[in-house]
Amino acid sequence: MTHTVLLTDYAWPDDGIERSVIEAAGCRLVSGPANPAPAEQIEALVRDHQPAAILTCWAQVSAAAIAAAPDLRIVARLGVGLDNIAVDAATARGIWVTNVPDYCVAEVSDHAVGFALAWTRGLVHFDRQVRGGHWEPASARLRRISELTCGIIGFGRIGRATAAKMAAFGCSIVAHDPYAPDAAAGVRMLPLDELLAISDIVVVHAPLTPDTHHLIGADALSRMRRGSLLINVSRGGVVDTEAVIDALESGQLGGVGLDVLEAEPEIPARLLAHPGAMITPHVAFSSDASLIELRRRAAEEVVRVLSGQPPEQPRNRPAA
Repeated sequence: MTHTVLLTDYAWPDDGIERSVIEAAGCRLVSGPANPAPAEQIEALVRDHQPAAILTCWAQVSAAAIAAAPDLRIVARLGVGLDNIAVDAATARGIWVTNVPDYCVAEVSDHAVGFALAWTRGLVHFDRQVRGGHWEPASARLRRISELTCGIIGFGRIGRATAAKMAAFGCSIVAHDPYAPDAAAGVRMLPLDELLAISDIVVVHAPLTPDTHHLIGADALSRMRRGSLLINVSRGGVVDTEAVIDALESGQLGGVGLDVLEAEPEIPARLLAHPGAMITPHVAFSSDASLIELRRRAAEEVVRVLSGQPPEQPRNRPAA
């Protein structure tokens, strides 16, 4: 029997890597639209094609989609976060859920450091100024990064990589993570309020869960050092966008570096207009090497499960 694999969506020009891995294993790949379709459309694709496996990038794989394919064995995320997959529903039906948790550690941590350097050296600000016809070096109000404290919220693989890179610039490093098994050399683990109070730069690396939704809201922002920098390269919903805009406009925040937003790709006009906002379009994970690794490994997990083996990166323990 030939297994059907549904690729719901993909954030790259084609499905060539996924197709080559899936078809080399004797399976059939059906690709949905490149841009993520609404949940109802994904559910219809599942009903139409009855896949044994689903590969998904950003599209929502709902409980209804999972229920619509009785022979489904695995939902594999082309990424790290699982907030677009009904994991509990998959688990209850004996279906594996996997991701690729470490493919973009270097890229996301580099992106966070890039935001920090751009802020301390005024790179984005002065680029905008010069392009606008202003040449005013005397207006510079720059920071020496080695004299700053960097607070990292979420101290997993990526948080630890960011800590090591910021420490190389001479920053003092503090971190908060209620689930981190241990600290790293030279890093002080602190309660969140203490981290916010002493950090000049706060980097968010936390996953989006019910507990972390709007973790950085008006109250948390009010506890930060006035004029500090907030960086979010995790999930948009961890940070309250409207509260961030208010903090920028009041001067409580001196700047933000945002690769993710709550309602992306929609960006509030007030945020776009603020000179302290640096915004990139959810690309922190991306590089030529990381995308090849991500796509290959996610597809290989599908092949592994469909051939009767357990996955290498399970994120659940399916019911029997």
